[in-house]
Amino acid sequence: MGRTKKKLFDVKGAVESWYKLVEEQPLLPFVIPLLLFLWAVEKWFFSLSNWVLLVCAVWATIQYGSYQQRNIVEDLNKKWKQVTLQTSPVTPLEHCEWLNKLLMEVWLNYFNPKLSSRFASIVERRLKHRKSRLIERIELQEFSLGSRSPLFGLHGTRWASSGDQKIMRMSFDWDTDDVNILLSAKLAMPLMGTARIVVNSIHVKGDLLFMPILDGKAIAYSFVTTPEVRLGVAFGSGGSQSLPATELPGVSSWLVKLATETLNKRMVEPRRQCLALPPEDLHKKAVGGILYVTVLSASRLSGHNWKSNGSSKQISYPNPDAPIDSKDLQTFVEIELEELTRRTVVKPGSCPKWDTIFNLILHDNAGILKFHLYQCTPGSIKYDYLTSCEVKIRYVPDDSTIFWAIGTDSGIIARHADDCGKEIEMTLPFEGADLGELTVRLVLKEWMFSDGSHSSTNFNASSRRSLSGSSNFSPRTGRKICITVVEGKDLLVKDKFGKSNPYVKLQYGKAIQRTKPAPHSSNPTWNQKFEFDEIGGGEYLKIKCLTEETLGDESIGSARVNLEGLVEGSVRDVHIPLEKVNSGELRLQIEAIKVDDYENSRGSHSPANGWIELVLIEARDLIAADLRGTSDPYVRIHYGNLKRSTKVMYKTLSPKWHQTLEFPDDGSPLTLHVKDHNTLLPTSSIGDCVVEYQMLPPNQMADKWIPLQGVKRGEIHIQITRKIPELEKKPSVDSESSPTKVGLEISNQIKQMMIKLRSQVDDNGPEAVLKSLSELESLHESQEEYTIQLENEQKLLLDKINELGQEIFNSSPSLIRTSTIP
Repeated sequence: MGRTKKKLFDVKGAVESWYKLVEEQPLLPFVIPLLLFLWAVEKWFFSLSNWVLLVCAVWATIQYGSYQQRNIVEDLNKKWKQVTLQTSPVTPLEHCEWLNKLLMEVWLNYFNPKLSSRFASIVERRLKHRKSRLIERIELQEFSLGSRSPLFGLHGTRWASSGDQKIMRMSFDWDTDDVNILLSAKLAMPLMGTARIVVNSIHVKGDLLFMPILDGKAIAYSFVTTPEVRLGVAFGSGGSQSLPATELPGVSSWLVKLATETLNKRMVEPRRQCLALPPEDLHKKAVGGILYVTVLSASRLSGHNWKSNGSSKQISYPNPDAPIDSKDLQTFVEIELEELTRRTVVKPGSCPKWDTIFNLILHDNAGILKFHLYQCTPGSIKYDYLTSCEVKIRYVPDDSTIFWAIGTDSGIIARHADDCGKEIEMTLPFEGADLGELTVRLVLKEWMFSDGSHSSTNFNASSRRSLSGSSNFSPRTGRKICITVVEGKDLLVKDKFGKSNPYVKLQYGKAIQRTKPAPHSSNPTWNQKFEFDEIGGGEYLKIKCLTEETLGDESIGSARVNLEGLVEGSVRDVHIPLEKVNSGELRLQIEAIKVDDYENSRGSHSPANGWIELVLIEARDLIAADLRGTSDPYVRIHYGNLKRSTKVMYKTLSPKWHQTLEFPDDGSPLTLHVKDHNTLLPTSSIGDCVVEYQMLPPNQMADKWIPLQGVKRGEIHIQITRKIPELEKKPSVDSESSPTKVGLEISNQIKQMMIKLRSQVDDNGPEAVLKSLSELESLHESQEEYTIQLENEQKLLLDKINELGQEIFNSSPSLIRTSTIP
């Protein structure tokens, strides 16, 4: 009696399965009436078969079973995710065996060459700044990580949560004796000679943290603590008078220390690296970028929390334990990017607002932007370091940029700029417990690539090219580099009276040039052009800005620019911030010209036949050659066997060049080819035309709009003149180029040549001095010729005046007689 009958049929489950079945198969309501209709026909009219009802029953049973199976699978999946991500500290994976197998398959052909190239550049930079006491100079000759990949998660993986951030922890173990790292060292006193240092084994062991950020678009990773590092080092001879194959004392420990410090500096908590997972790889190598940083404001700067931390940046702090009143707190922020530093002005209070913009330059595809907070002591010129924070920047191969920083509770603050010119605003906590926050705005204005191309931005449509890049040319390029030092801005003033006489010294290879001093100005204008023979192989242009002083010139900043990747016919107009100073930037215009074109542009024409002066002004209504509806037009000029190009005007159908070219007047056909510039693909034509100049009158300019041929539309505006020197040099008192003015111009040229000569004497350039002396002698001869011509014209003018006076004297009696007749 106490037993309950089992429910043989679940009505509710059947109804739910029916609704689910109707939702998945919408035609089912039409099939069932059809089956009932056939059954009725078979029952009352004629027999169709005896198995219709049996088929329907079997089909319904199968569908109900499939529905129940799907419910069970979904329930198991939910439980699996819950166990894996939340409740279970160890994932039920077999020690990440699948990941290690995959890494072994792709290590040799993909990861090894890329990582070897990347690590080789890091090692080269570190070796330049860190040397053992026994080594005078050390160079990296070979670098290969071998065929054995590191192993991950040998003891499983562990998941944890920090707020909304998921963090995975796994072991890292790399033990290989297949590496090949070869170093060549020049030994210092007392050993002398050379030695070969070979790193033949590496063992790195530690625990890694992986944190997916930006909705899975990137992964931040770091070591939990400093990993264990061991290096196997062998020593060999390096030639004559070299060290025998014995160990250099202390070099092995020095290399281990160098590797450990590099890891600590780059990827040990809280310092983290970022791996982007772009949906598209454009296969571009970024070598530099232009960054605009706006320091907006700080908040919650409570003076009671500041205490001395023993930092080397702290200059003076009389009583570290004494609290600072927030009302009297006066702070400023120093920005640091490699060797470049800039400072804001001092602002009072616990929530200062600076809103100051700085122009900075990256010399790599990644960088660390540091913000140091300083406090100014009232009534004192000293300042104290308080705390800092930092933002890391990295180029993503899909032409975007990632910014990330350490947030509160070791979380990650990450932002993604889809393209150049997009503003990113970040609020960064200062290092330390509750020391306030800093709000900054970052704009990556332009990325520059090794092939000379760049990612342009919307807020500057100029044709500015890259600041740095890798070499695409051989050491002998056969080109000239023309550098115009245009102006300076906010240069540092050394004089106590607020005056300065700044000048710029340029060094490219062994060649040194300098501008003239700009008197008493912190915003000077030079507009001086210098020429260098181009050097391949990554040679930098070294820039020093100095000011003239009585007891010796003082430096007010320096900078460096890599001139590789210059495109002929394109002018880089760049603003370069000065390093190792708090303010100041220089504006340069840089252009690469072939030697033949350069000589032609300076007038390699025949004085007897004259020359052709062509001014390419502008074009209008050009066709669109790019998918975005614009073009990057430039003009290729063909004159006989000579070829010249204008600069490229980007993203326009109405370019304005305003460039003047000169050719010898030998009657050759003159053809203009308007082309669209492409960085990776071949250039495409957007029209051409022929310029008829042979019948033009001498020394008379012709202004023309010429329609382009081979295209539907487009015109080009030019001015062309046939110059004849004999007609131009004909002496005339009313001529604009009279001997008096020419003589004054020659005097000014001699004066400038003397200034140039003095600078070259100071820079110890004997060849340049001899060249300048010969130019000075030729100018002196020209001045004597024009002086003689001026004296001859003066005599002719006096003779003419005497003749006119004689005529007036002879005609005066007749005038008198006429006036006295009654």
